[in-house]
Amino acid sequence: MLTDIVKYALKARNEHALHSPFLFEFYLECVKSKALPFDNSGIRELRDVLLQDKREIKINDLGAGSKYGDKSHKTIRSIAKTAKKSEKWANILGRIVAKYKYNTSIELGTSLGLTTMKLAQANPSGKVYTFEGCPETLNIAKEGFYKLAVNNITPLLGDITETLSTVLNQISQLDFALFDANHQHEATMLYFRLCLAKAHEGSCFVFDDIYWSDGMKQAWEEIKEHPLVMISLDFYQMGIVFFRKNQPKQHFVLRA
Repeated sequence: MLTDIVKYALKARNEHALHSPFLFEFYLECVKSKALPFDNSGIRELRDVLLQDKREIKINDLGAGSKYGDKSHKTIRSIAKTAKKSEKWANILGRIVAKYKYNTSIELGTSLGLTTMKLAQANPSGKVYTFEGCPETLNIAKEGFYKLAVNNITPLLGDITETLSTVLNQISQLDFALFDANHQHEATMLYFRLCLAKAHEGSCFVFDDIYWSDGMKQAWEEIKEHPLVMISLDFYQMGIVFFRKNQPKQHFVLRA
């Protein structure tokens, strides 16, 4: 991993490496901007509450496990400290959904639901489908959805391989997808292929922890090389791809 970090640091560039107007605007307005086009105060207050929540829940992890241990029971505050998306990246994802007015979003890996609510509030008229394999974790997330009255979220419990196919069969197209569940090569590629069937030229797919393991690094390389992926952006923690047919196939390593 240290080698990966060093390689990334040596390659990473900023907006001056981007000559495409689309990418230049995306980088400045979605990645580097600090502004949020929606009220974030309720989510920040809920996050602070979760960081103090001493309740212990049973963890049922159907994915590749956690970097921070695979205990069968964890306190909510410990999950909030380690499993939640950093606020910086959650805000970036919210800005992406808001800027492009994405109506149909999928989040694979709900955890405590903080990022889910940002995706939902980024476009209140849109719909967010969020998938989680752990019943008790999803119940905590649903408490937050109810408390903040975020009503455009559909939470789905179970094996994502099954629940994802069901949802994709019900929607006409997929605008945005966040892959943050099973961090293994086979599962990541399966989810990618399933979602790809409903992607369109304006869709955006985001992959978390692309350097998690050799399997995830392999998956990221295959995703970058897929013939339908025209733009791939490596931010080390996240990989982002677009399917814009009129742009030449390009790959960038960028600082977030």
